[in-house]
Amino acid sequence: MYDKKYEVFNDFRKMALVTAGNPRDFNTMTIGWGGLGTIWGKPVCTVYVRKSRYTYEYLEKNEYFTVSFFDSDREALIYLGSHSGRDGDKVKASGLTPMSVEHGVAFREASATLTCKKLYKQLMDAEAIPQDIRDRFYSGEDEGNMHYMFIGEVVHAEEGRK
Repeated sequence: MYDKKYEVFNDFRKMALVTAGNPRDFNTMTIGWGGLGTIWGKPVCTVYVRKSRYTYEYLEKNEYFTVSFFDSDREALIYLGSHSGRDGDKVKASGLTPMSVEHGVAFREASATLTCKKLYKQLMDAEAIPQDIRDRFYSGEDEGNMHYMFIGEVVHAEEGRK
């Protein structure tokens, strides 16, 4: 196990929002999985989204996405993770305040937001995943509903505006 002083690992565990689109037409979803690092000499953020999620469509058709981290607003994030933007304005119902940022949308309540330019997308290969993890995350109603991995170059990082 890693030393708990490396709090960056907890940013995704506390939940975050991945958002794609523009201020007139965007969608967001709660994520608990992700990573920060470097690849191809670039700082990157990696997120994982199932094709069945409405946000996937926005990630597909847009060149940029944002990842917003929160220190609070847990109830809003739970709401955004359990409702679909296909069914109505879930952002308005969540009480969070969307705001325009260069290349996308972020949230005023976020403690930090990364703006990412898509570099790579890959469907995860079920056969390459250990059986105990497949049993936990890809069985039952989720069987065959694999995540896509999106790697985005972090082109801008901003602390919250609260």
